[in-house]
Amino acid sequence: MVSFYDLKALKPKGEEYTFDQLKGKVVLIVNTASKCGFTPQFEELEELNKKYADRGLVILGFPCNQFAGQDPEDDQSIGAFCVKNYGVTFPMMAKSDVNGSNANEVFTFLKKQKAGIFGTEMIKWNFTKFLIDKEGKVIERYGSSTKPKDIAPAIEKLL
Repeated sequence: MVSFYDLKALKPKGEEYTFDQLKGKVVLIVNTASKCGFTPQFEELEELNKKYADRGLVILGFPCNQFAGQDPEDDQSIGAFCVKNYGVTFPMMAKSDVNGSNANEVFTFLKKQKAGIFGTEMIKWNFTKFLIDKEGKVIERYGSSTKPKDIAPAIEKLL
């Protein structure tokens, strides 16, 4: 059976990001978009990153253009937008799908581990968040409307 630490993703320039480097870390994975009503959540995600990174939190952003075409730019433009507008310093992965036959393996895994409301696996919108503990277990799935700052107490318990 595939574990969280067996996963990998592509970074914007095509290099591989292997999840085995996340062992012993608390991880928050978010599918992002730069032209969405929830885009300002980048600010709170970066606040969490600044507050908890030195205690072992890793936030990974996965740009996705599957929802109303709200992330149409290329990886470099998305990254520049995140830095310029929200000061993002946590890793952003290459743009990828979170649903369908071309879904990123990370989201295929996460959705199987923690289904959404009414047991659906499908990601419904941008800024769905998955919280993973230090052992690689998917602890919780949060919908788009859950603000990152509201996840802080759960992160603190896991750190």
